Amino acid sequence: MTRARIGWMVAVLATGLGLSGCGEGGRPFGGGGEGAAPVAEVSTRLVERDVEAPDVFSLTDQGLWDGRPSLGGVWVADASVTSPERVIIRNSGNGKFVIGALFRREREAPGPRVQVSSDAAAALGMLAGQPAALSVIALRREEVAPEVPAAAAAPAPVTGAPGTITATPLGDVTSTAAAAIAAAEAAPAAASTAAPARALTQAYVQIGIFSVEANANRAAEQIRAAGLGAVVKKESSHGKTFWRVIAGPAASAAERGPLLAKVKALGYADAYAVSN
Repeated sequence: MTRARIGWMVAVLATGLGLSGCGEGGRPFGGGGEGAAPVAEVSTRLVERDVEAPDVFSLTDQGLWDGRPSLGGVWVADASVTSPERVIIRNSGNGKFVIGALFRREREAPGPRVQVSSDAAAALGMLAGQPAALSVIALRREEVAPEVPAAAAAPAPVTGAPGTITATPLGDVTSTAAAAIAAAEAAPAAASTAAPARALTQAYVQIGIFSVEANANRAAEQIRAAGLGAVVKKESSHGKTFWRVIAGPAASAAERGPLLAKVKALGYADAYAVSN
């Protein structure tokens, strides 16, 4: 820091210390007294919500559950899929819907295009061996700022009558200014400290989405028995409740790779990384 800069800081600091309010409490302009309303703190934390993304994936066709139990919870599969997706699945015949996973169907088979898991069929009201018209649309998480209450949107008004500003003796300004200058000269060193590493965005691995809580808990216990962390998350959409099972978290991308490999080795071949 240059000497001119230091001198300017001393002058500003001295001027600030040399002024005080004559009103009760010593506050200039009479503001900030006991009658003043506190300024509300406005949260900047973003929240997430699901939005339909038909531009990512959208399909309306016949689906079929073959009647056999299937692993992985709520899911559908189609041969055109290039990567797993989180989707909303609707049964056009009865209006039922559920949120689940979309996977690639390994091979074409005669009959309806969309393969349906047993859990998905139960949630959609489908009977074994009976095709149903399904709509499958991809979902995306959208970050939005929470609504700010009107009282927090603007600063609280300043109350109290303006006071008169008078000069007062500076007192020990020299020592106070010297302390401020020392702190300012030390600031560049503090600013050079490296920022902490950014947290891993997708630190978890999703096992599956279940319409029955007991099935979700069994899947989580299987993951825990293998020495991995597992969490069952209860969620709802449009009045429907479902349970997601996720493993983790991983501290880094290097840890997430082995975590995903272990989960797939346990029989969840369609597991994929998620944020939470």
